[in-house]
Amino acid sequence: MNQNKLFRLTRIRLALYYAIVMGLILSLFAFGFYRSVFHAHVVALDSEIESVAGTLHDSIELKLQEPGRLEPLALKLFSNIDKCRVENSKCIQKQPHPKRHLLGIVTKSSYYIRFFDTSGKLIANAGYYPEGLPDVFNPKTWQFLKNSRGNEYHQITLSLHTQNYQDWGYMQVGRSLEEFNHYLDSVKLILILGLLMAMGMIAGASWWLSGLAMQPIYQSYRQIQQFTADVAHELRTPLAATIATVESALLMSKIDEETRDILQTIQRQNQRLTTLVVDMLMLARLDRQAQKLQHEVCCLDDIVSDLIEEFEAMATAAEVKLTSIIRVKQNLNIIGNADQLYRLVANLIVNAIQYTPKKGEVKVILERSDNYAVIKVQDTGIGIPQHELMRVFDRFYRLSNDRSRNTGGSGLGLAIAQAIIQAHQGKLNVQSEFGKGSTFTVQLWLH
Repeated sequence: MNQNKLFRLTRIRLALYYAIVMGLILSLFAFGFYRSVFHAHVVALDSEIESVAGTLHDSIELKLQEPGRLEPLALKLFSNIDKCRVENSKCIQKQPHPKRHLLGIVTKSSYYIRFFDTSGKLIANAGYYPEGLPDVFNPKTWQFLKNSRGNEYHQITLSLHTQNYQDWGYMQVGRSLEEFNHYLDSVKLILILGLLMAMGMIAGASWWLSGLAMQPIYQSYRQIQQFTADVAHELRTPLAATIATVESALLMSKIDEETRDILQTIQRQNQRLTTLVVDMLMLARLDRQAQKLQHEVCCLDDIVSDLIEEFEAMATAAEVKLTSIIRVKQNLNIIGNADQLYRLVANLIVNAIQYTPKKGEVKVILERSDNYAVIKVQDTGIGIPQHELMRVFDRFYRLSNDRSRNTGGSGLGLAIAQAIIQAHQGKLNVQSEFGKGSTFTVQLWLH
């Protein structure tokens, strides 16, 4: 039923909102954790590079004699130093000594060293110098670099001085970030997989929790339904007695005109109240659709024809033209409850007549579309604003304009129509343009 669908949608929304909120919290936590790990490893990496660079700096600077001159010292300290050619500023990496590496304090494939003179020209490099690394000198202390293959490196720049405190140039010590990036990638993968698993568990938990949250609401709604049905049922007896009393009084000849007018007003209001009670009882029965439909073959052609004939007088009194168009060559039969289908189409026709101004037109069209029987009720009435289209099937909802308040109705007609169509597993749609009219379309499975 419509209410059960509403409860399911509400439960889905609650579960979705809970999952989204928890997902965002976990995502922020995972991001924060990743950033903490990243920062900790960057700090550790900087400390390592700084320690290596400091050791090299202190070892080299004490022995420098001439600005820009490195070769005598380099031959003693490094097994694989390459002195750059001044004419083209290119350095060619030499193969390292199989038993020696950069001062014995770093791994063989992680670190490199570059020496620049005071003008920023590359003099030499040592260690495992990566191919394609930019040779342009950058005086920034800390830098992240990429070579031509996209491999990342982190380096520090330190200034060098001779023994007599002259500016010698600069030394850059860098380290490959391949191991560092692999570790971070593994952390990312673990966090992503953990987050996906957590979201799966959150989805299940949120569905369970939303069900628990909806239980009191659902029980309260059932109690309201039962209360409404009981009240409507109890009102039938006093209403019937009141109507009978008023009718008997109207049949008396010895009453004046003023009293007759009062009795007729009471009779009209009793009739409206009786109609409201009948509608509420019908909705209560449809809500408890434990009551099974009386399955029978229903001829839609006959239902439409009978309704056109029945409401012809009402349309004439309202100065509205009521017509039917049957676009089928043979009878359209469905399995359903004839009384409810009759009420369904009747409500749509009455609604169309009431909201159509004088000289307007209401058409009832019966046709077939694939495996569906289609009934369309078109009018040239006041139409429905777009923002109210989704609410016209709500109980006791009425359009927010003056004419809708003057039509009398209780606001249950379309709600009953919707409940009936759902009980028959059909579809009821509405299209409307404000000020130009509306079209209600019913689709029912063919027999």
